[in-house]
Amino acid sequence: MDKLKDMKKGILIVLVCFVAFISNAQTAAKFGYVDTDYILGQIPEYKAAQTELDKTSIQWQKEIEGKYTEIDKLYKAYQADAVLLTDDMKKKRENEIINKEKEAKDLQKARFGVDGELYKKRVELVKPIQDKVYNAIKTAAEKRGLGFVLDKAGQVSILYANSKYDVSDDVLSLLGYKK
Repeated sequence: MDKLKDMKKGILIVLVCFVAFISNAQTAAKFGYVDTDYILGQIPEYKAAQTELDKTSIQWQKEIEGKYTEIDKLYKAYQADAVLLTDDMKKKRENEIINKEKEAKDLQKARFGVDGELYKKRVELVKPIQDKVYNAIKTAAEKRGLGFVLDKAGQVSILYANSKYDVSDDVLSLLGYKK
């Protein structure tokens, strides 16, 4: 845990030094930082959104667990009855179990997959709040004349950068590429 914090601090220091070095040719840039975990923790709408997401997630997880419990019962019943079943009956029961497993996996993917319902619900509930926070960070940075605002929560990242400190085109030019 301490190594991770030290690594983050090291990355932050390197990033700050790099940006300060690049912007030294211009006027020195001012930096600020925020803790988005702290900020979001103080916003009641964010807490309510997280609570709703947690409730939905728990409800959906119970539903999926119920399907797997049903599959387990079908499988145990199949094992108990297997000696009495004809080959056709065995095949029918096996297919039923396989289809139920596929349905459960498909439901799990639809709810919790990469672009699943939980992700979409999170975007719907949390993104507007995050956008408001970002706009407030930008406004605060501009009022204070900051060139950069870093986030100390989680991974070190730049949340705001004044475009006058962007040297991307200069780098491309030095590499021999025209814009």
